[in-house]
Amino acid sequence: MLWETALTDYKIYLRLERGLSENSIASYGYDMQRFIDHIKEDYEKITPLNCSKEHVQTFVYSIAKTVNPRSQARQISGLKSFFNFIIFEGYREDSPLDLIDSPKIGRKLPEVLQLNEIEKIIAGIDLSNPLGHRNTAILETLYGSGLRVSELVNLTISDIHFEDALLLVTGKGNKQRLVPLGGICAKQLKHYINDVRVHTPIKKEHQDIVFLNQHGRQLTRAMIFTIVRKATENAGIKKKISPHTLRHSFATHLLENGADLRSIQLMMGHENITTTEVYMHVDTRHLTKALIDFHPRSKY
Repeated sequence: MLWETALTDYKIYLRLERGLSENSIASYGYDMQRFIDHIKEDYEKITPLNCSKEHVQTFVYSIAKTVNPRSQARQISGLKSFFNFIIFEGYREDSPLDLIDSPKIGRKLPEVLQLNEIEKIIAGIDLSNPLGHRNTAILETLYGSGLRVSELVNLTISDIHFEDALLLVTGKGNKQRLVPLGGICAKQLKHYINDVRVHTPIKKEHQDIVFLNQHGRQLTRAMIFTIVRKATENAGIKKKISPHTLRHSFATHLLENGADLRSIQLMMGHENITTTEVYMHVDTRHLTKALIDFHPRSKY
């Protein structure tokens, strides 16, 4: 079995069997190609069928010199997934990754904006330009409903249910979830869709896409990053901000104001609640309040 054949089959498996997005598949493919290039350079006759722990270790040692532990862990996780696929298909009985551990990494706490910072960013958007109203709706949707960037750019008008105050969001693995639509977010979306977007010459294939560029085409992920970065810079905020920061802020502010983890998990589209639990560590004020309010010996 050639590496190229195995990689092609693996990508098909990720798409059809695991239902991963094209972005995730591309990331897995990039990491695997890096490993394949290393193997071909140092071990000409090694294939997916006879690759051993020693061959993998030389690769792990080589990347340890150039990437941080988190990237190393992601690379090793991808290799484990690939060789588990090879085993699943019956090409070999064991994995060369079985005895290789990922580097220990601490859980990275997400950057979070305060409410006044978010309000400052949104207030600083130039509404004299029609794109300003679009950008306001984008930021309100990222913060107001906690969407991922990929979910935002693929959001359709058909997905918005104003009468029920809900968004139908298609997340990772094409899994759908319903997310509540807040009042301010709904107001900005209605204004953009009904009063601004209607004046854009929309391309036929993007008729139902909510957020469009000035040429009537779907916005790219990169453009969303640029919009958020420029709005943050214009507001004079020095934090390193991305669209995901608004998603983190959405979850953190819900928790701080009394929402339960299970509800946040459902709104965020986290498959595992341990992913949601990272927000428990962002701000401990609610933990202190919980002890004071509910522990029988918190007062004297």
